[in-house]
Amino acid sequence: MNALSHPTNRAMFFGGFSCFALLYCVQPLMPLLSREFSLTPAQSSLSLSLATAAMAISLLVSSAISDRFGRKPLMVAALAISAVMTLLCALAGGYGQLLAARLLLGVALGGMPAVAMAYLVEEIEAEGLGLSMGVYISGSAFGGMVGRLLTSVLSDFFSWRVALAAMGVAGVLAAFEFWRSLPESRRFRAAPGGWRALPAHARGHLADDGLPWLFGLGFLLMGCMVSAYNYISYRLLAAPFGLRQSVVGVISLLYLLGIFSSVWAGKLADRYGRKGVLWILLSMMLGGIVLTLSAWLPLVVAGLALFTFAFYASHSMTSSWVGRRARGAALASALYLFFYYLGSSVIGWGAGVLWGRAGWAGVVILLGSCLAGAVAIAMHLRRLTPIAPVLSQIKAEPG
Repeated sequence: MNALSHPTNRAMFFGGFSCFALLYCVQPLMPLLSREFSLTPAQSSLSLSLATAAMAISLLVSSAISDRFGRKPLMVAALAISAVMTLLCALAGGYGQLLAARLLLGVALGGMPAVAMAYLVEEIEAEGLGLSMGVYISGSAFGGMVGRLLTSVLSDFFSWRVALAAMGVAGVLAAFEFWRSLPESRRFRAAPGGWRALPAHARGHLADDGLPWLFGLGFLLMGCMVSAYNYISYRLLAAPFGLRQSVVGVISLLYLLGIFSSVWAGKLADRYGRKGVLWILLSMMLGGIVLTLSAWLPLVVAGLALFTFAFYASHSMTSSWVGRRARGAALASALYLFFYYLGSSVIGWGAGVLWGRAGWAGVVILLGSCLAGAVAIAMHLRRLTPIAPVLSQIKAEPG
């Protein structure tokens, strides 16, 4: 049966689409913002890193709210508000106003990713969890691709304001489909303790033998992914390539690879476990980013394709591992995504500084070092003691 014929999977595809499309649609616009507002690349990257930092912090609060009051209402509100904020970005009178709207967008979107992961772990049987998580992440990949491609083309032929307005409209439509398709929770039970229990629950997750390492992987994974796509546009627009903005936007079609690799990795994880596969995927990411050092455009694109394919497979595998090891706790998913989006902000900003000092080679050195650390973490996780299954829908599996 087609994965999207299941209403939960269909809703999660649209939710992932909207979340990533609205969050990252400014990425290919950074060179244009640099020119219009006289910004350095690092300053222009604040339009993305500020939103991801706000989202990282908001995730923790949103997870506590959803544990207390439910999953679906918070996710619907997150998607609707973020779409409105994107429309307001198109009307911004200056860079400060645009940053303010992006900050609020990040706060709103904090109500989607961790809550979606917790919803899936609660509502989907263990044998289908990897597939459903993969469908959600494939929607994220599709959203990232459409957001970047659409804004690149529209900004080249019209303006960046028209591009952001179009993304806002797409976000409104995706929020409606998400609300229409997602079933109400059947297995949700309000968590006792409220806000006072949040620190204790967080300490419990951080004391686990495996979860902190998985959180660290999230930090490195997203930091590398965002940094690569932040500054590859600057490289391809400049010599020796000298491509047009719309042509650079076509590079976003590589996100289609994530649609397939995330679902494939979910099935692979359900069948074989994560320990023996994750380090291989991370090594593929490292090899891909090294290939982009070439001055031959086809090899640069091939390297970025390998990097992108392996990123989405690694993220799908790591995020579902967090959900299973934490037994579906929304806070654990929120902590993973907190570090995930924090990596986007911190490594993304650091890569901008290195771009200004050493160009693309400096960016690749930073990302290569991060990915070497990620491979080391994955190798360490191969020795992780499996958890005992405590819920009926969680079957025994390594990790």
